[in-house]
Amino acid sequence: MFDKNDRGQVGIGTLIVFIAMVLVAAIAAGVLINTAGFLQAQAEATGEETAEQVSDRVEVVSVVGTANDDDEIDDLNVSVRRAPGAGNIDLSNVVVEVFANGTSATLVNESDGDNEFTIEQIQGDEDNPETLASSDDRAEIQFSLNENVDGAALAPGDNVVITITTAAGGTAFVEKRAPSTVESGQSYRL
Repeated sequence: MFDKNDRGQVGIGTLIVFIAMVLVAAIAAGVLINTAGFLQAQAEATGEETAEQVSDRVEVVSVVGTANDDDEIDDLNVSVRRAPGAGNIDLSNVVVEVFANGTSATLVNESDGDNEFTIEQIQGDEDNPETLASSDDRAEIQFSLNENVDGAALAPGDNVVITITTAAGGTAFVEKRAPSTVESGQSYRL
């Protein structure tokens, strides 16, 4: 009735199919594990970049303007510090956007002489004055509205909007108004 040789052949066939299924499952598991590792690494990198954009920014402490001979605020000194939770911020890589009297300009640190700002350290590491490495560090970003923002000096009561963007993408935004009376050569906190 049953031939013992036929039964052995069926068992070997089943064993081959089983081994093939195990191999396919192992390959599929390997692909899934590699994909999961790649997605995890990508998610971590995206999370770090997002955290830097939110936290790696400066805070504007004060804006002081000096009046020119035409009784307009021309030279601005923007005092900045590192925002809470921010990493080291290299001010030589920030971009300053200024909007005043219907004119706007994008300023960078000492590039071509036209649209530039300078940095003066107030408090911090003397060996690296352009980096805010501590919450106690302070620096001034200095520029002229007449020279760098196409003659946009502030008459009494005029507004200026300043946006500072760090290399990580964090931004600080401040809007200030010139005082109602301005005298030549005087400095005013806006």
